[in-house]
Amino acid sequence: MYPHERSLVRKMADKPFAIIGVNSDGDLDKIRATSAKKNISWRSFWNGEKGTRGPISKKWQISGWPSTFLLDKDGVIRYKNLRGEALDKAIEELMEEMGEKVKLVGIDHEAEDAAAMDAAAKAEKEKPKADNAEAENEEGKTKSATKDGESKDSEAKEKDGKGEEATADAQAAKPDLEGSKCK
Repeated sequence: MYPHERSLVRKMADKPFAIIGVNSDGDLDKIRATSAKKNISWRSFWNGEKGTRGPISKKWQISGWPSTFLLDKDGVIRYKNLRGEALDKAIEELMEEMGEKVKLVGIDHEAEDAAAMDAAAKAEKEKPKADNAEAENEEGKTKSATKDGESKDSEAKEKDGKGEEATADAQAAKPDLEGSKCK
């Protein structure tokens, strides 16, 4: 289902449409790894440590996975457990009710997703090459190694003529991004 869902997310990006997932794996770290590996970009909730017997599946009376619910603009469940073309047709119908014309039936979501994923992977592979070349160029301009292996900001020393004080000032001006990383 992930290729179809990723394709829908891209095709419906500018429409009043959202996919919300509920993951019933009991291991939250495994869920995070799978979400990253499978490029799951939509909001997804964890059903808790009890997995398939967690609070969300209990409340929604889910007994099989994957389960799908298609809600209309008023939050009313209109369709359950649709897949493939039937899901696309139901989405088209509900979007039309909101005055949005979309064409999903007939799209090969697997092929569309594979092409999009290949393009993203190719762009990601090319990105580090450009970033590394730029970083190496910048490193060569601004850093010089001392005999004991320490690195100093030579550009700051040259501009200010303050030697070590300029290096300390330059380091202090750099933001500490360690605490801002997503976990």
